[in-house]
Amino acid sequence: MSRELLRKVALGEEDADLVIQNGTLVNVLTRELQPNVDIAIKGEQVALIGKADHITGPETKIVDAKGKYVAPGLMDGHMHVESTMLSVTEFAKAALKKGTTAIFMDPHEIANVLGTEGVRLMHEEGQSLPLKVFTTFPSCVPATDGLEDAGATLTEKDIEEGLKWDGVIGIGEVMNFPGVVYNDPKMINEIEATMATDKIVTGHFPDGPNGMLQAYIASGVDSCHETVAKEQALEKARLGMHIMIREGSAWQDVKEVIKIITEDGIDSSNVSLVTDDIYPETLVEKGQINHVVRRAIEEGVDPIVAIQMATINVARYFQIDKQYGSITPGKVADLLVLDDLASMEPSTVVTNGEIVARDNVLVKDIPRYEYPDHVKNTVKLQRALQADDFVLQTEQENEVQINGIHIIENSARTAKMTATLPVEDGTIQMDVHQDIIQLACIERHKGTGQISLAFAKGFGLKSGAVASTVAHDSHNLLVMGVNQEDMAIAANKLAESGGGMIVVEDGEVLAHVPMSIAGLMSDQTVETVVEQVKELEQAWQQLGCTINAPFMTFSLIALPVIPEVRISNRGLVDVTTFELMDVVVE
Repeated sequence: MSRELLRKVALGEEDADLVIQNGTLVNVLTRELQPNVDIAIKGEQVALIGKADHITGPETKIVDAKGKYVAPGLMDGHMHVESTMLSVTEFAKAALKKGTTAIFMDPHEIANVLGTEGVRLMHEEGQSLPLKVFTTFPSCVPATDGLEDAGATLTEKDIEEGLKWDGVIGIGEVMNFPGVVYNDPKMINEIEATMATDKIVTGHFPDGPNGMLQAYIASGVDSCHETVAKEQALEKARLGMHIMIREGSAWQDVKEVIKIITEDGIDSSNVSLVTDDIYPETLVEKGQINHVVRRAIEEGVDPIVAIQMATINVARYFQIDKQYGSITPGKVADLLVLDDLASMEPSTVVTNGEIVARDNVLVKDIPRYEYPDHVKNTVKLQRALQADDFVLQTEQENEVQINGIHIIENSARTAKMTATLPVEDGTIQMDVHQDIIQLACIERHKGTGQISLAFAKGFGLKSGAVASTVAHDSHNLLVMGVNQEDMAIAANKLAESGGGMIVVEDGEVLAHVPMSIAGLMSDQTVETVVEQVKELEQAWQQLGCTINAPFMTFSLIALPVIPEVRISNRGLVDVTTFELMDVVVE
């Protein structure tokens, strides 16, 4: 749309294509509500704010917003589409209905399986959608060096080339913060290359001393979504970091971190709201970034401020506020009509000046995107697994002290666990009474046959086994259970289906979510996946698990960049020292 034509509409010389009438405008620039405002749209852009009767012609589409609010489309500043278990297209169909009009996608999950090709496929899929899909090119693939084996490695050259793609807005979360702080050449060169293109370096700093934090920021990384405590958030905000407050399906940080605004009263302009990881059931039943905005409002944040943190603040951080993030003349017409601000449920969603959803129903046709067949065959085991593969042996007699992983409900973090377990015939026994069960991580990208064994506590399983090829970030094959026969069945079934998540009890498959795309995403509709995930959740409960979103917590048990202890295909990882540790304490 030419700016000349926009000027003509504003001057009353051309009719608008779409007019949102008589709504209360949520002005995120002035932090005020403006009643009885019309918003006139020409093509894909906003042409006029005010009364639009004189430019409402016979062909102009009208949306009556009397008694309602009109807000900018919501923007999720950090999320992984793969965590929804959906393709980008299927995610978009669900997210648009909930008012998400833009996401900043970090596809480092698929990058760990398929490398640059996987990133390119998801990025290209996103470019044809009514949802704006901005990509932050993965920076740490694999997430760590020497501690795990992924399916691919992204080099500095890969990243420099990816930064040239249209729609790539920066690099994804720089998880290897020790590498940055202590001058790892690869990490420093990636950051410098990004800054040289005037693009954004997004961060990941879960914990560490103040000096390390300041060195990390001074290196050019200026945001973080891993903050879980108010004091941490305040420290980072005072040092100029953009604070991304996360509320996903399992990691629910709004209640605590939002206190920097509700209690400390800091300026909220350098704070945004994100989902990071969200499951399909949450997406459909609670919403996407609108759910996070609602949670902020529930915690006492002024609704306009909460909306700012999912619109203009995000656009400013990513340096695209000249086009997005507010409803003003010349901006892209991405906006929502809301019955009220507390519920944050849109009755009308507009992207690029076109109505795409009404009353939680998608009204715009979005064609299916087909992935090539070879990306649906990524689970490569050396051989079929057997129950004996999950037996951990020792030369010690009677009993043994072990190191293990204690998971924390609704947290991405884990705690180091030590326990004494019985030994029978040289085999370390699980102890269901202590809630300590067998855990395994199997290399699944190159068929090396490598298996590491350990123990986990906190899931509450009393029977059966679970398995997943969603195992952040290298996405090897995770298996956990009380019964080693069931563990072998679960692992083999996933390999046969191309990956996903599964629950097995007494040799029977109770639930299975096939994820044929890289072993990370389903090629089915969101409705189908939601039903499969509900069955999965019920099956976890049948095995005795009572924690919230256990499959998401399980999928992060292999991520060796968040403290304290994780498992990789190479063994048990002490994340506080970034070293492998012994399972058996000698």
